[in-house]
Amino acid sequence: MPVTIDQSEAGLLVRVEGQCTVTAAAELKSRLLEGLASAQPLRIDLAGAAEIDVSLLQLLWAVAREAAGQDQAPVSGVSEAAGRTAREAGFDGFPGCRATGGSRG
Repeated sequence: MPVTIDQSEAGLLVRVEGQCTVTAAAELKSRLLEGLASAQPLRIDLAGAAEIDVSLLQLLWAVAREAAGQDQAPVSGVSEAAGRTAREAGFDGFPGCRATGGSRG
């Protein structure tokens, strides 16, 4: 399963791993909505994402905007593959996109 959720005293951690494309979007959306509704701090870890597509970027972008309204910055640990996809799709402002160590040509 490419999406897992861990709950701790620090809040909820949603991990996106492996190849996460449109087929995982419904599951990810469900878990992210669960996290936002929990009123606990929500973090999204993309460090293990070998591949993501634009549908997931759009979903993550929307959640990050919603979380920002709750004074949270949930996206962290962006893998090089996720950062590259974000840059190539024009999501230069994607949370964590510049933290990947990659450069834009």
